[in-house]
Amino acid sequence: QEKSSCLSAPFFGKDCEISRDQLYELLKYAALGKCHNATQPSWCRIYHQSHLAGVVVIVLPEMSQLHFYKFYLQFKHLRRVFRHRFTLTPSTNFLASLYGEGPTLKPPDSAQGLTSTSSECISESSESQCDPIIRKYGVQKQGLTSYILTLEEQKKNDYPIKGSPRCSGFVCTECNQQRTDSSPLFGLDCEMCLTKKGNEVTRVSLVDAQGRCLLNELVRPESTIVHYRTRFSGITREMLLPVKTRLSDIQTRLKTMLPRDAVLVGHSLNNDLQALEMIHPSVIDTSLLFARNEGRRFRLKFLAKAVLGKEIQCEQKLGHDPAEDARAALELAQFFIEQGPAKVVAELNLEMLLTTEKLAEVSQKRAALHPQGYRGQQQPNQPSHLSKPCFLECLQVTGQNPLLLGRQELDSSGPCQSNLSTSNKQILQKALEDVPLSTFSIIQFSLGPENISSHLLAELCEKVGSKLTDMLTIYAGPFEESFCLKSVKKEFGRCGPIQSLTVVTETYQPYVCIQYKVLEAAQLAVESLNGAEVAGSCIKVQRPVTAATLDCDVLIKELELDVENKGVIYVAGLKKTLTEKDLQEEFSQLKDLETLFLPKELQSGKHRNCCFLKFQTSQSAVDALEAINGWTMKGGRLRSRNALASGHLWRWICQMNRSDGKQRRNVSYKKMQQLSDSEQDLKKKVQKLDHHIKKLYRSLQNNTLCIVLFPGVNSTYGSQAGLGLMGIKDDRGRSAC
Repeated sequence: QEKSSCLSAPFFGKDCEISRDQLYELLKYAALGKCHNATQPSWCRIYHQSHLAGVVVIVLPEMSQLHFYKFYLQFKHLRRVFRHRFTLTPSTNFLASLYGEGPTLKPPDSAQGLTSTSSECISESSESQCDPIIRKYGVQKQGLTSYILTLEEQKKNDYPIKGSPRCSGFVCTECNQQRTDSSPLFGLDCEMCLTKKGNEVTRVSLVDAQGRCLLNELVRPESTIVHYRTRFSGITREMLLPVKTRLSDIQTRLKTMLPRDAVLVGHSLNNDLQALEMIHPSVIDTSLLFARNEGRRFRLKFLAKAVLGKEIQCEQKLGHDPAEDARAALELAQFFIEQGPAKVVAELNLEMLLTTEKLAEVSQKRAALHPQGYRGQQQPNQPSHLSKPCFLECLQVTGQNPLLLGRQELDSSGPCQSNLSTSNKQILQKALEDVPLSTFSIIQFSLGPENISSHLLAELCEKVGSKLTDMLTIYAGPFEESFCLKSVKKEFGRCGPIQSLTVVTETYQPYVCIQYKVLEAAQLAVESLNGAEVAGSCIKVQRPVTAATLDCDVLIKELELDVENKGVIYVAGLKKTLTEKDLQEEFSQLKDLETLFLPKELQSGKHRNCCFLKFQTSQSAVDALEAINGWTMKGGRLRSRNALASGHLWRWICQMNRSDGKQRRNVSYKKMQQLSDSEQDLKKKVQKLDHHIKKLYRSLQNNTLCIVLFPGVNSTYGSQAGLGLMGIKDDRGRSAC
């Protein structure tokens, strides 16, 4: 069974504020695996990275945690899909920093600069002996049969194998004659379109050893085409309209055309044979022939230019020409066989050439991105002087072609597929077309500069702070004139830690205003003490009625459904003397308990009288709620409910409680009288943005790592931390583990 990638990140209350460098660390490992000295991130783990279908980063410039909280109800898709979240340290120029700086790339080994053409020089160099081509084939010239993939190599590289359950129904070429060094070579290449079935052949080309094109045929797929991939396939709807040829016709023709001892040559030929649903026993794969370290492969376009001096897959052409690609692969194999591995390594020096070419190209890209602040472009023959290549350089050197889409102007002549769009709708449409064709994509949506003024940012901050304060606050009463305030504080304290408690005397009978430190405590007080008898009075418990709290019930319900709160419950009424170890022992009888988090006071470091429990399943959390309510633990009666505040929101509430809530509340109410049209416009744009992200996310392949970034804001008003949401899409359209 095929493995799925999995993501593990800190739970809830654990400190998870991520710097730009830590984010870079995650993206580098997700995109490169163990290549380029990439290592597992220090703050989370990706399991089975090699099985990732791709990485998609969605950047929302000039947005922060503040925007996510203010428009929490509008971000319906984001809060329900992405299980893992983290606070992001704000950056002054986040998008540029993402691909403008990075860890130092090791300069090419000077030993790779050898220009000797003799195998004797190769054999004397220990560095060259470590070259993957020399390790695999030795230094002596050999016949073509030495370069045919073995059965084990074919299995390892996903070639169709006779008798394999996955190849049921595949057609064998029946080329079963013994191969010799004089067996004929044939170049094969296919272009595919994306259909409801998957990748299906829409064009096939076969060339002989002299480069003559024997077959160049369009094919009508059996399933409905959902994406023509015209940029790469060159196939359009109009081209296929008159086509009657089917895959079975092509299979028959290939069986007829190929001699019994034919050797097929192609670049990543396994993909072509899988799409053709054909099995051929003898193949030479040029992506494996020109071997590299750590499983990396050279692109055909690069090899054609570096080895043959030919330009193929040119940007000016509409899509790839399969006959051209088949011919290039064939000539590459012929060159390798004729020259031998020693000369290929010594004369071509491919790794050095690739690094030089890519760093020079990305230097031009960086110059285009930072035309005023760029310190000068490196010469193509001086790649080692680029001490801080960007993230994209690492991708480029490994042969990947990142996709950049957004409103920020990017130079289309650089090594990346970059596009400038004028609206989020255009960006979405382009992303739906191009993201499936790229292994790493950065998509930038924008709400427009008119919505990010310092004044509006200040207004949003005050309103969110005011709303949180109101949600943390409850009023209880009426009480008798001579009621015992200590009894009231004790009873309401069993719901959770109290920030402040004051007696309201402006009313006919006294009331008590209580502000809690956590949302769960305030909600628990409303749910469990409304209508109860406290301090000798039957009281009513309610939140203050303001414009901000009118949708409080809806917000509470949605917070409970938040995917990050799935399987998490809140428990209050704990004795402060209990340690985390004590609680672990007390709650050990609960089924499927995964993690326990015991909050501490930010200033004193002392434990609070509440904790959070995370369970492996939602049902286990429900069972635990039923079991815990009414428990007595060392003299304290426990109360519990579903968690409401995810980790980053919980920390933000803690920070807010440390400041002067009354002063912010007064400013907030004053500002609330000046509700501007710009905020209403921003709300509508956020709803559309959430819908765009939902549509893009649903189009992604399963096992794609998707990260949504609110980079944070640095303004004259102040700094607002960013927020990251991430997950690996599973077959249910949700973010996996």
